Amino acid sequence: METVDAAPQAVAGDARHADKMRKKQAARETIMANKTREKGLLIVHTGKGKGKTSAALGMVVRAIGHGMKVGVVQFVKGAMVTGEKAVFDAFPDNVEFRPMGEGFTWNTQDRSRDIASARAAWEEVKRMIADPAYHMVLADELNIVLRYDYLPLDEVLEVLTAKAEMKHVIVTGRNAPDALMEAADLVTEMTMVKHPFRSGVKAQAGIEF
Repeated sequence: METVDAAPQAVAGDARHADKMRKKQAARETIMANKTREKGLLIVHTGKGKGKTSAALGMVVRAIGHGMKVGVVQFVKGAMVTGEKAVFDAFPDNVEFRPMGEGFTWNTQDRSRDIASARAAWEEVKRMIADPAYHMVLADELNIVLRYDYLPLDEVLEVLTAKAEMKHVIVTGRNAPDALMEAADLVTEMTMVKHPFRSGVKAQAGIEF
């Protein structure tokens, strides 16, 4: 049986791939050439899938790496010890970490108390947004308190849209209001495809907290 030398075919395939990548590179460079503006972003992470807070905390870590000062306020979390707090405590000059929640609303079962807690956390967010020392502010699970009408949406939108031009603000939580998503520069919706909780696996250190 006559054998076919695969080497020429491989060389031709490599050449086609290199040509394709050159074209992609050129197209990408054309796109990037027009992206010259810098601005502070209003970022929203929402959806039923896991990863909203985790993605936001990843941005906080990046900001720390660039020497930025970040304010983190948690509207729901706070009743439990988390791994991120231990990490951020090691960077006191870069991060002010304020877990001000008392757990989920079904745990407190006290609407007045939840509203007071949400208001206190929101006042901290407003302080950080107004302070030019902070480059980034994370309002973790703010969408949850907005969903339950613990804070006036109009007030929140007014503060977020009036932030300093170069300040980044991240808002997380399910069920982000349409008006907030419309005002945002970047919106990501986490979609749940599969979750171990559905199989009886509890929240675990290093994954959920």
